[in-house]
Amino acid sequence: MLSSMYVATTSSSNMTTFFRSGATALISGGASGVGFAMAQLCRNHGMHIALIDYNTSNLQAAQKALSGTSDLKTETYQLDVGDLSAWKAILPKVQSTFPSLDLLMLNAGTSVNPSTKQPYEDVEYFQKTLNTNMYGVINGLATFLPMLQDSAKSSKDRGSHSVIITGSKQGITNPPGAQNPAYNMSKSAIKTLAEHLAHDLRTEKSPSYSPGISVHLLIPGWTYTGLSGNSGPTPSKEQLAKKNDGAWLPAQVAEYAEKKIGQGKFYIVCPDNDVDEALDMARMEYAIGDVVQGRSALSRWDAKYEKKAADEIKKRADELRK
Repeated sequence: MLSSMYVATTSSSNMTTFFRSGATALISGGASGVGFAMAQLCRNHGMHIALIDYNTSNLQAAQKALSGTSDLKTETYQLDVGDLSAWKAILPKVQSTFPSLDLLMLNAGTSVNPSTKQPYEDVEYFQKTLNTNMYGVINGLATFLPMLQDSAKSSKDRGSHSVIITGSKQGITNPPGAQNPAYNMSKSAIKTLAEHLAHDLRTEKSPSYSPGISVHLLIPGWTYTGLSGNSGPTPSKEQLAKKNDGAWLPAQVAEYAEKKIGQGKFYIVCPDNDVDEALDMARMEYAIGDVVQGRSALSRWDAKYEKKAADEIKKRADELRK
């Protein structure tokens, strides 16, 4: 009941996926956090890896960690994902090393703090956030989606190619507490972009029609990444000691993503150690209720509705757990 009422499918549950020996994954933000965890998962399946990241030292450490004794290809590319020209510059390099592309994961993200108490006066803060979180995805699609589409056309395995875009629950429920509207705004945009991409690739009348490519919106829960202190490809013992018990490790997100991709899910809403699937869904249902019921914006945090919201969300979550 829980999954069927919330999560849409991109194809059948027995779909072939890109997790297979000899396939190639290109991952932005791939030198740390969820991106690196997905790279490790791909390598465990015998895949070639192309990593994109801004942090040179993390790229070097990630390449070393992935290479080992394997004869599989591991290439790294240092760039600012917000720079379209930098994406275009690496395209021929990637194509010369990897003849085909099976997974395009656009994962790079940042959280920028506004320089003033009034974030709406800080245009640069919005620009920096959107440049990475939104245009980083747009630039990646503009550069590498055609290569992915060409690879899918020449493949005999329908559904064996994929785009994964990393979103955030903050782009759905929009919690205002961090005083960081640009981050939530960017992730809301990414959700919309991923939904349109999924529709257009599966719709025969669309000029982007590519039936061999599935699209997935990865929505992590509370995860111990570089945004919360886990700065390298893998956390050190000192970093792990500082991890909050409520947070998942990036590897847990990657494993959960693999499971849901195997089921053909588009929305991959990850729980964590504090918030289960039912509570996430109840919060999301309440958020859209602001529109449907005409409540104030972000009413869950409005003093007028706060207690009522908490009660309704708890009740709904309990119902979903049955």
